[in-house]
Amino acid sequence: MKHHITIFLAAAAMFIAAGRTAEAQSQGFKLGQWIEIQNSILKELNTSYVDSLPIDRIMRKGVDAMLEELDPYTIYIPEEENEDLQMLLSKTYGGIGAIIHKKKEDNVIINEPYAGSPAQKYGLQCGDEIIAIDGVPTKGLESQESSNRMKGKPGTSVTFKVKKVRTGDTLDINIIRERIHFPDIEYAGMLDDTTGYVLQTGFTDNVSAELREKFLEMKGKGMKRFVLDLRGNGGGLMSEAINIVSLFVPKGSLVVSSKGNNASTVNKYYTTTEPIDTEMPIIVMIDSGSASSSEIVSGALQDLDRATIMGKRSYGKGLVQSIKPIAYNGQIKVTTAKYYTPSGRCVQAIDYTHRNEDGSVGHIPDSLTREFRTAGGRIVRDGGGITPDVDIDFQDYSRLVYALVLGGVIDQYVIDYARRHESIPAVEDFHYTDEDFEDFIRFAKTQEFDYRSSAKTLYDQMKKELVKDGLADAMKPELEAMEKALEMDKERFIRLKKDEIIPFIEEELATRYWFQEAGVIVRLRYDEQLKTALTKPLI
Repeated sequence: MKHHITIFLAAAAMFIAAGRTAEAQSQGFKLGQWIEIQNSILKELNTSYVDSLPIDRIMRKGVDAMLEELDPYTIYIPEEENEDLQMLLSKTYGGIGAIIHKKKEDNVIINEPYAGSPAQKYGLQCGDEIIAIDGVPTKGLESQESSNRMKGKPGTSVTFKVKKVRTGDTLDINIIRERIHFPDIEYAGMLDDTTGYVLQTGFTDNVSAELREKFLEMKGKGMKRFVLDLRGNGGGLMSEAINIVSLFVPKGSLVVSSKGNNASTVNKYYTTTEPIDTEMPIIVMIDSGSASSSEIVSGALQDLDRATIMGKRSYGKGLVQSIKPIAYNGQIKVTTAKYYTPSGRCVQAIDYTHRNEDGSVGHIPDSLTREFRTAGGRIVRDGGGITPDVDIDFQDYSRLVYALVLGGVIDQYVIDYARRHESIPAVEDFHYTDEDFEDFIRFAKTQEFDYRSSAKTLYDQMKKELVKDGLADAMKPELEAMEKALEMDKERFIRLKKDEIIPFIEEELATRYWFQEAGVIVRLRYDEQLKTALTKPLI
């Protein structure tokens, strides 16, 4: 009997292998067939098409459309976009280190210089006008073209003709470009006598070493619990995520597994260094903007029962990308695997249709998910993203606040404020007052922006639909009464939302005068989600 079973299993294995070979041959044939078809079409178009054929444009669109059929993260990067790729991977670029504001008909305005950047070292400040870049007037240039002229290889120079914001003097300033790196750790400090806090916004090289240093520094100051804030952190290097988990769990712990197109091949990644702390209570904050490496860290620490995850469900990007070189110095960022947390959960959403407007995982019923167990036996589920142990709503803002922020009204006001005020108090003492807010109202009243409430926008849409259905005239009295009730002038609406608006103005002003870390300090003053997290019991 055993002999017959052995023969059967061997035959089955040969059948499966033959099937895989046939499938691979079929795929190869189809690929060759479509390459030949595409080449034939292009040759015929080049010969017969009535106008000059825009080869570069149609081929780039064709490549992009092809990749869009796969997943949102597999993309083609031509040689001329390699600088953008480096920015994506390492958060670095060659330039002067400043955010600019630019309207085509105006000069470039320095909006926000970075701390320690060439822009700061050479005295550029918020409100300074760049009249010319290397002799080329900036009026008439698009914002992107102006930015491109300011960027360049580190060590090279760029000359600006600058109109200083307060004196009005026009100066020629020659600046040596540097390699600008956006820090992954935007802020680290003590929230109170015993609570340490780190805001981490990326996963580029050596962030784990920096986190290690900040953690030990705060531990030396009496830290008894630690908050790692990964909200809005879109991820980065998987190796850095593994290194960060390594700081807090025993050596040899499984952090993440990955599976490629060969389901039988599973790569498992374990911690390889001794931890710095395995006992201190940890809170990890996540939200719908926490993705990729952020989900590896939060998922591993949750599955290993090493941290309490708080906030809102994460984005749900459980895919591993690799950068592969292709012809003519181009590159393709291709999805090569899915990754799984220590309990076996796949972080990737079940499919791309269950998504919110921001791309994060939408509601997935429990009937479509599976149960998994943490090291301590707690139930966790898959289906996409990391579900926090403690769900905490974030502050919801009115449509007016979004209009003021995204429409650039607050940005413009801050630049105007900087022109009129040489300094503000140190960030610890700086608070935007009621008197200051009257100044903002005067400015905002002069700006064009859509200040309708959410209710008024819904009313306007409803009225359009009623007109389409021929019902508007019949409902005219009711509609006029509703419109009158919803109408609110700009000033009144701004005053009504004062408490929502002031934190944004205060943060932007602190950033302009005292740089980015000061902005985070102000943001923490008003972070109700974090404040709530600090009151919750830990798991």
